[in-house]
Amino acid sequence: MATKPNIPKGTRDFSPIEMAKRNYIFDTIRQVYHLYGFEQIETPAMENLSTLMGKYGDEGDKLLFKIQNSGDYFANITDEELLSRNATKLASKFCEKGLRYDLTVPFARYVVLHRSELQMPFKRFQIQPVWRADRPQKGRYREFYQCDADIVGSDSLLNEVELMQIVDEVFSRFGVRVCIKINNRKILSGIAEVLGEADKIVDITVAIDKLDKVGLDNVNVELAEKGVKPESIEKLRPIIQLSGTNKEKLQVIRQFLAESEVGLKGVEESEYILNMLDALNLKNQLELDLTLARGLNYYTGAIFEVKALDVQIGSITGGGRYDNLTGVFGMPGLSGVGISFGADRIFDVLNQLDLYPKESFNGTQLLFVNFGEKEATYTLPLLAKVRNAGIRAEIYPDSSKMKKQMGYANSKNIPFVAIIGEDEMAKSSIMLKDMEKGDQLAVTIDELIEKIK
Repeated sequence: MATKPNIPKGTRDFSPIEMAKRNYIFDTIRQVYHLYGFEQIETPAMENLSTLMGKYGDEGDKLLFKIQNSGDYFANITDEELLSRNATKLASKFCEKGLRYDLTVPFARYVVLHRSELQMPFKRFQIQPVWRADRPQKGRYREFYQCDADIVGSDSLLNEVELMQIVDEVFSRFGVRVCIKINNRKILSGIAEVLGEADKIVDITVAIDKLDKVGLDNVNVELAEKGVKPESIEKLRPIIQLSGTNKEKLQVIRQFLAESEVGLKGVEESEYILNMLDALNLKNQLELDLTLARGLNYYTGAIFEVKALDVQIGSITGGGRYDNLTGVFGMPGLSGVGISFGADRIFDVLNQLDLYPKESFNGTQLLFVNFGEKEATYTLPLLAKVRNAGIRAEIYPDSSKMKKQMGYANSKNIPFVAIIGEDEMAKSSIMLKDMEKGDQLAVTIDELIEKIK
């Protein structure tokens, strides 16, 4: 007996209905990106390992899927190396390529490779799958899609403003209420500086980033365990519990950071972005969140995160400003800012809220019944005319019993069935059945097209 086939852990098959939903998400995001002047690029699924290794830290390197070289990859490996069982060293010998871990490093490589062809600032977007050898669990997969947009070669804060407009527009089109959270890396650095704990900036921000999940007491315990002084923890408390309007929060944090030049720069940048967005009357909530951290080793300025208001789920979009995208490839000083929509989490949100528009499924609208070769030959030109009119239509391929063909239409939720037998051919008419109402009506081909459209 043949073994039942399976798929690798952390990957998924998608049914036609699921693909229709996913394409609705991708198409919506793509349309908004185009609306704001972004151009689409794609990069290969695999990159040279020399491009990927060392860009994500030690843990990230372990999560890279490596691709075995073709041919005799043992030829240049000694017996001593084989017997050492050093997996990392051996992999470097017979794996020269790997699957991309994210879209950012391949984008940086793309910019360096094509620098002479690019008009700066360069506004690009990418919607492609990435792969991580992570432990599969609920909501976390080894293969998933990222929907990134970045602007490189410009320091203007108008770029941050436009990216937040894009976020607002995308979720408004989806019908999802969200809160757009904003903070700034410079504010966080300033807080650590004022506390006299500049060397513990990462520990402090990693801890306060968990405030919503673990609560203030547990955040304080973690800070103490990391060696943050008790007086610093106490001084930090009113900042991470800060409430009020965005203007009130800015006023308090400006006073707190009065002695920090970098911190005040972050306040100034945040104030500019928030004031510009206030004037644009966004449809969604906009909040200055001083506990928001996001990848501090990567971001250098404004940082963003988006939370759905009506569904319990993690961040569904994130991003921020970075100062040295291409530095790892020998081209330093290229600033940029970007966002990434979490397509898989958005998929879950739209499912829970049942927000997919009916027209997004793009299923067959009309099925022609097949009574035999003579009727099928008569039907095919009519089918072509219907398709030319933009109606999604098909003919049942076999001359099976009517019950079976109607069952096919029902199972695919096809709303109309066209029946053409000898009587209809003699009268140049079509019997059109409305599957939802159960009505039948004799019509001409032009009347059929008009009714369905």
